[in-house]
Amino acid sequence: MSVEIRSPGVKWRVLAAGTIAQTVSSLLVGIGAFLIPHLHSADGPYGLGLGHAGAIAAAPTVGLMLTLVAWGAVVDRLGERGVLLAGMLLGAIATGTAVLVVSVAGGALGATVPPAGIAAVLFLAGIAAASANAASGRLVVGWFPADQRGLAMGLRQMAQPLGIAAAAVIVPVTAEASGVAAVLAVAAASCLGAVAVLVRWAHDPARPRAGSSEALELRRSPYTQGSGLVRVHAAAVLLVVPQFTLWSLAMVWLISEQGFSPLAAGVFVGITQLAGAAGRVGAGVWSDRAGSRTGPMRIIAIAAVLVMLVLAVADLVGATTVALIVLVAASVITVADNGLAYTAAAEIAGPFWGGRVLGLHNTAQNALASAVPPVAGIVVELWGFPWLFAGSAAFALLAVPLVPGAITSRQ
Repeated sequence: MSVEIRSPGVKWRVLAAGTIAQTVSSLLVGIGAFLIPHLHSADGPYGLGLGHAGAIAAAPTVGLMLTLVAWGAVVDRLGERGVLLAGMLLGAIATGTAVLVVSVAGGALGATVPPAGIAAVLFLAGIAAASANAASGRLVVGWFPADQRGLAMGLRQMAQPLGIAAAAVIVPVTAEASGVAAVLAVAAASCLGAVAVLVRWAHDPARPRAGSSEALELRRSPYTQGSGLVRVHAAAVLLVVPQFTLWSLAMVWLISEQGFSPLAAGVFVGITQLAGAAGRVGAGVWSDRAGSRTGPMRIIAIAAVLVMLVLAVADLVGATTVALIVLVAASVITVADNGLAYTAAAEIAGPFWGGRVLGLHNTAQNALASAVPPVAGIVVELWGFPWLFAGSAAFALLAVPLVPGAITSRQ
């Protein structure tokens, strides 16, 4: 049931709760990508090829993708808070049960988890993570006015790189020292922590009264109101490729090509993700001041093309220092559009379609994103990292003309 609370501090606590839930969601999804070095290492317990390890890394994204729309439909019907709580509890149960099974069977957290078991648990973790993707954005958009929404959504979108940064620092080191089960134990504890915060701070935003003329109008499908929403979806999907290229194989590039240790590579990637989080906030503030989500989004797409091409060239000619600097810049630029596209989609959707629209938006993004780790691994094995970086730039280039010039908000 929707709750309208007048205290000015409530919306910021709601934002904090939604951001924490989304951070944990991103941690769950990011586990797979940062297990790749452990799964691929010839000296480790698995010794899998990059293609095989990449396929396991894609498991949470597949689980996320398959259930986003379903979670979104529940959000539109029943509200955001309950969906967030259900998802975080599911994440705790899935990862926590795996830890218990391995501990009982192997006698310790360091016992080896079979690859199929890792994939299954990560798939369930992705399903749990989908709840936050579908609900936390709607929660924030519903509580903040238009002139603060870019900032608020930028802060909420910080959750994704923060979760990835946490995964980058925690997962490789924990897996190397204590095994995959220890990584899952950290995930379970994180989910339980999110549940505690949500119980305390999360509240559903107010909606137009059922049966009112406003509610009846807002229940009409936003997809009948022009092509803007579809174009936002399409551009955002294409811009996922350079983002997930860096997320999934930056660690491998740093370790195998640049000689970084797993710890040093994890810290480096974590720092780039923190910079990316700040970039999302900056992009949100920019869109508030510009009075447009799509204008800044188009400029960011152009910047993504350029920075990925420069990274490809720097790596090709062996300019290591330049490549490392550009990698940081690319990690900021390639994630900066996410909050703008997400906010634009939510504003076009309105309060009665937001869950489904954001579910479809993320489903489309993750449908392509789930293919990035295994395909990227194969591209690297066949042609090398420079061609991988250049290929991802081509997807960003295709996105540029698709970004609409303006949108009509129903929020």
